[in-house]
Amino acid sequence: MVTVTVAVSKAFSKNIWAGPRSLRPGDLAGDEELPGSTNYSGNEPGIAEVGGELPGSNINRIPIAISKSLTIRLYASHFLSTWNSRWFEAAVVYFLASVFPDNLLPISIYALTRNAVAVALTAPAGTWIDRASRLTVVRASIIGQRVAVAASCGLFWAMLALPPPGPEMLRRGLFAATVVLACVEKLAAGVNLVSVERDWVVVITEGDEDARRTMNARMRRIDLFCKLLGPLSVALIAAASVPAAVLLTLGMNLASVLVEYYCIETVFRRVPTLRRSATPSTPLPPEEAGTHQEQSRQPSPHTTFRQRLQRMAAQVLMIPTLRLYFGHPAVIPSFSLSLLYLTVLSFSGQMLTYLLASHISMWQVGILRGVSTIFELSATWIAPRLMKRIGVIRTGLWSIGWQMAWLAGGASWFFSYYGRGYPSASLMPAAGLAAAVAFSRIGLWGFDLSAQNIVQDEVQGDRRGVFSTTETSLQNVFDMLSWAMTIIWSDPNSFQWPVLVSCVAVYVAGGLYASFLRRRRGHLIHAPSCLGPKVDA
Repeated sequence: MVTVTVAVSKAFSKNIWAGPRSLRPGDLAGDEELPGSTNYSGNEPGIAEVGGELPGSNINRIPIAISKSLTIRLYASHFLSTWNSRWFEAAVVYFLASVFPDNLLPISIYALTRNAVAVALTAPAGTWIDRASRLTVVRASIIGQRVAVAASCGLFWAMLALPPPGPEMLRRGLFAATVVLACVEKLAAGVNLVSVERDWVVVITEGDEDARRTMNARMRRIDLFCKLLGPLSVALIAAASVPAAVLLTLGMNLASVLVEYYCIETVFRRVPTLRRSATPSTPLPPEEAGTHQEQSRQPSPHTTFRQRLQRMAAQVLMIPTLRLYFGHPAVIPSFSLSLLYLTVLSFSGQMLTYLLASHISMWQVGILRGVSTIFELSATWIAPRLMKRIGVIRTGLWSIGWQMAWLAGGASWFFSYYGRGYPSASLMPAAGLAAAVAFSRIGLWGFDLSAQNIVQDEVQGDRRGVFSTTETSLQNVFDMLSWAMTIIWSDPNSFQWPVLVSCVAVYVAGGLYASFLRRRRGHLIHAPSCLGPKVDA
């Protein structure tokens, strides 16, 4: 099974997410070697040992050799984790729709609860990622995901087997158990994503910016591929038989766990810098330092209930982590990216429902979604090339500017028809808006890659987990608010208000990022040379 998966991963890496190889003359497309790396010829293919990592150190080092076999295993592990997560997330919709037909309440409770728990547990998850062994964290996330999904499949099978009238209390009890397991799966998937994308990639490519940008692009390509093909595949299978979809979900999770476990452990053993140093190199914030000093001492009998309650409230409200996050120089790109999640202008459930209500057929919606995904994937080739030519920060400005321009055009088209008396849910406004949203996705994912590179470059090694999980938490909050918008304006003919709020959120994010770039560079754009001051000969 391991051999087959590595072979499949190798094929995928050459045909689907192999990044552009025009960075050096004579390079061919594929994963043979990351840009800027050197070949490594040792007894075991891997990377050269360069010493232990100092958490929090972002000092440029000599680029380390990144082998083909190492990247294949890293991409295979990431693909299996992302594929199973995307598949299960899409499959649950069909499972719950079969168990509770004509009732949107269960799926709403399911989605909102798992997001709320993920937000609430951000602080401890981020601290754990920063301080525990990297291999232990990723191992635990893999096991947590697989156990939660396997148990959920068993519960869904039991609920589907109940007769239609059935014992209602039993069905509700089983549903409550699936919600708890969904929270475990969401948290484990988030920990795996943050650990690998925001921490492991940084350490593996330390000192080689070209390699990091290429690896980031390929990892994002894997995410987008799974985002498209996973829901499509499970939809086709569930349309034929929901019980078969449950069994297939269970089988894939059980079959992939050992392969994923083996691949990520191999990467860890071949990269000595992934082993943490004994002591962190950056001081803790005062509020965290005081907490850890108190924990290291013997419990005092004079500790009052009020002090304990204050410490618990600070942890639950994420006060220390929010202070660290909003006090960091990289907060504006990160927060701007999170703000983009406050939108209905994406080809997700909200906009798809609106398009179907606007007399656009199912196959037309499928074509629009497929075109949008092609544009999204193209951003993973375009953005790295732009970063090489104009830098990471300017690429972010160009990308979000592209998104703002297309959404401005789409919103203008939409509201021009709305102002002439057309209902919001009609063909012409919906078609123009959908086309503009599809083109805008190039800018969205280009900005995503730019913001990710800035965070990787500037956040200290022993703060990556806390910072990135706080960012993920904010993304979940804004995503929940986007669902709240369509609860408030649930009529498709009121879709103009969620569209307006979404456009405002994108423009606020663009304004914040522009202010960040101006502070860093002193200007937004270069003035043409013809407008510059003349120098006397």
